[in-house]
Amino acid sequence: MAPGHVAYGLGAQYGLRITAETVMAWERGTALPGERELMALAGVLWCAPGELLAAANTLRDHRLARDVAVDDLARTLGMTVAAYQRIEDTGRWRGNERQAASLCEALDMSAAQFLTATGRNEELAGLLTRAVTTRWQAYVRPVDKLVPLDRILIQDVLEQLHSDYQSLMVSTLSWNTTGRDRAGTGGEEGRVFLDRVVEEFWRTAGI
Repeated sequence: MAPGHVAYGLGAQYGLRITAETVMAWERGTALPGERELMALAGVLWCAPGELLAAANTLRDHRLARDVAVDDLARTLGMTVAAYQRIEDTGRWRGNERQAASLCEALDMSAAQFLTATGRNEELAGLLTRAVTTRWQAYVRPVDKLVPLDRILIQDVLEQLHSDYQSLMVSTLSWNTTGRDRAGTGGEEGRVFLDRVVEEFWRTAGI
């Protein structure tokens, strides 16, 4: 279908005034359709909304990919529609651990995808950095509150990461660092370490 045909279908079937130029902008990725427009576009193209999305990174992306309405998801989580919509709009998670687990189940998200969608990767990286370079036991509870995983698993993973880091901190390629002092550095070197420690956390957790 040409962009003009798609635009015509959006107007004829769904009453949306969309131009062919707008459809072309969606195709190029220079503009994004709203939720109503995305659902209508999927209808015109005879496909699921998720098929029109790139890799899901936000809660909205994951919800649309699963074709779940905001009010239905809010009800599942035990939230008001307004409260959930605020989370989706800001990208910041404000629910409790039970609701986080329910959200992952409802949208079929992994724990890693949940952290990315709710903007908590930086916070996790900071906790993991301190856990591997100091006393890991002190960070079981903070990580447990952040990540929707079983606490026993988190405890085992932190202990393993701490052991690995301590045994390899002098000379190691796998951690992209040459010692404890590198863990707290800024700049590119510090960024590499933070990314690596998060990657190792998910790998060790089997995710």
